[in-house]
This record gives sequence, structure tokens and C-alpha cells, in this order.
Amino acid sequence: MKNYFFILLTVVGLSTSCSNIIYDNNVASPVFTATWPCENGIADVYPCNGYDLMSYMSLDDLTPEGINNINLAGNDSWGWTDPNTGKEYALVGLNSHTAFVDISNPSMPILVGALPTATLNSIWRDIKVYQNHAFIVSEASGHGMQVFDLTRLRDTIPPEIFTADTHFTDFGSAHNIVINEASGYAYVVGANRSGPFSGGALFINIQNPTMPISEGGFGDGGYSHDAQVINYDGPDVDYIGKEILVGSNENEIVIADVTNKSNPVTISTINYSNIGYTHQGWFSQDLKYFIVGDELDELNIGTNTRTLIFDFSDLDNPIYDFDYLGTTLAIDHNGYPNGNDYYLANYTAGVRVLDLSQIENNNLTEIGFFDTYPENDNAAFDGVWNVYPFLMSDNIIISDIDRGLFIIRRSDF
Repeated sequence: MKNYFFILLTVVGLSTSCSNIIYDNNVASPVFTATWPCENGIADVYPCNGYDLMSYMSLDDLTPEGINNINLAGNDSWGWTDPNTGKEYALVGLNSHTAFVDISNPSMPILVGALPTATLNSIWRDIKVYQNHAFIVSEASGHGMQVFDLTRLRDTIPPEIFTADTHFTDFGSAHNIVINEASGYAYVVGANRSGPFSGGALFINIQNPTMPISEGGFGDGGYSHDAQVINYDGPDVDYIGKEILVGSNENEIVIADVTNKSNPVTISTINYSNIGYTHQGWFSQDLKYFIVGDELDELNIGTNTRTLIFDFSDLDNPIYDFDYLGTTLAIDHNGYPNGNDYYLANYTAGVRVLDLSQIENNNLTEIGFFDTYPENDNAAFDGVWNVYPFLMSDNIIISDIDRGLFIIRRSDF
């Protein structure tokens, strides 16, 4: 599966921008063609519906010489677009490092370099971006938060092994990091359960990215596995202009006003039937709905992939609305809406894409998928960890635990 031609180009530092390009006389920019189009339900060896495979990099491809490549495993991913050059990058977490991949030509990605783990290897690594800096946490003991200036990717001889610009150690291990780009705050969750905030969100001012400042935290909801934090402008007029945190806290969802960092206030909590593990959730674009994945219900209860939809029109009184059941037994992980499309990292079932346009009628419909784990669709922790669907190019980043990085794109683009 390795693309040895790609590896040769990477080693010698040659440009790969000339391959797989069709120039459309009506537009100024090149149109990239898929390396493996989705034809008759297959792209290369991967089941698909409506999504082409632009390129693929294995875990070994994402690991430069000099970094331990024993027992490699993938985890989180995110994306970054260089505001000066317009180049797009995939930021891919592995157990031993973070890989930085130039995907400007999505059919021929280039490993620019890697940032080794701050302490030990760990299955869990999480990455977010603010003001052209990557912020990286891990459950590795004593890891803290690495801050890396992504503009350094412009001038390198790939693949380079980087050091962090800042290593912030006001906390040790953490499961996840969330950033509200509108306020310039990072929220670290899943840190020490016995600490002052019981594993709840830690407030870190990152308005100067390389000089983070701890400003307290929020522990009323207990341990938080994941969260979303926004400057609220949704349908509940009581909270317009407030900074609102929604935590996925193992056995419930917690909504809090964190505008005043010295006095965060719980607004409401909500749970639901057949809780396995409240893992992650994200607002719909209009902020009326909150879409939640429970990571263990498929495994413990035996249901098909279950996505839960809550009506958050009134933050003081959130209401469970309905469930959407997928077509497989696979476990759901991270999900992100982009417009009316909801992209779900669905472990062994790959990425599933749901249409949200009829959500008010309690109806979601699967409109496409790309399955990076063709072996099966069992309720197991293999396959896709994360999906990042927010690039302006409409290329989609997938990080896979077993296989590495996939770049896919909707077939009709």
C-alpha cells in the first residue's frame, strides 16, 4: 500500500505539485483528480459511497526516521490553512508524535515533519489550532501542553523533527483540548480527577499563544471527556454574548456559562436513557440542536450506531429530541456538523455522512460514507478516530488508528 514514488519525492524534497492536475480554463486554480475514484462502491480496496480517495499515508509514512516506530497507532487529527500561502495541512496524532503533512496537492501529500511526544508514548493525543499555532495534549504522564508555531512549516527540508515552541506544564496528562477561537481560551479536559477541578475544564488564556496563562477551571460537572465552547449567538436570548461550555461528561451533558473565568456557573445538565459513555457532542450550525455520540452503548447494549439529538433552544431546559440509528454495529467516536452535513468518525464503519436538513422533523439520512476499515463493521476500537471536514478546499482529513491518514473528497465536486 505504500506509495514508494511519494517516499522518493519526500526524501529528495522535490515538488509534487505537477501530478494529478487538470487545468480548467474557466478557473485560475488547478482541479485535482482523485487517485482512486469511488466506482461501483469501491475506491482502491475501501468501500465507499459518494466519496473518492485522494491519497493515503500509512503510520510508517507519517513517522520520520529518528522517531520510535514500534507499535505505532493513530489517534486525533485537525487541519490548518497557511494564511500567507493558502497551503492546507493535516495535523495527525500518533502514539509517539504529531505529524505535519502538506496536503495542498491532496493526491500527493508530503510529510513536512513531526513533533515528538513531550514525555512518553500514549494512545491518546489531541490537537487543536489557534492563531497559526497547534496546541497538543496527551494522556502520557506529565505531558502538559505543547505549543507549536505552524508557520515554521513554510521553510523546512522535509521531513524535519521539530521541538515545541512552548511546553506548558501547569497540568500533567489530559484527555482532550478544546479551543474557543473567538475568545482566545483553551479548555483542557480530562486532566487529574483528584485535582482541584476533578478532571473538569481547565481555563487557559492563549491570546498570546506561546505564553499561556492558567485562569482557573470548572469542576461542578466532574470529569469531562470532551467539550465545545462558543461565544453564543443562538436562539436562547438569555445567553447571547455569553461564553458557553457544553461538556460531554461520561454520564451526562453539562451546560455552563464560563464568561467570568473566576465564577463559572452551571446552567443545566441533562442525561438520557441507555447511557454507555457520553463521549462527544457538537452544536448544529444554527445552535438549536446539540448532536451527541455515546461511545459505549453499541458495545454494552448492542444497538446499531446511535447518534442522539438534543433540542438546545432553551439552555436552561435542554430536551432530548430523538435518536438516529446507523446501518452498522460500529461504535461512534467524534462527529462534526458542517452546514447541513454531519461527519461522523465511526471507527470500523469509517466516516459516515448524514444529512441534517430535516433535523426539525426528527429525520437524519445517511448520504455517503468512506470505510477505511473494510475487514468488518463490528463494535470494536479499530478504524477511524477522527474526521476534519472544515477545509476550504472541501478535502476531508481522516485519521485512522490502524492505517494512518486518508484524504477524501466528495465525488461530485
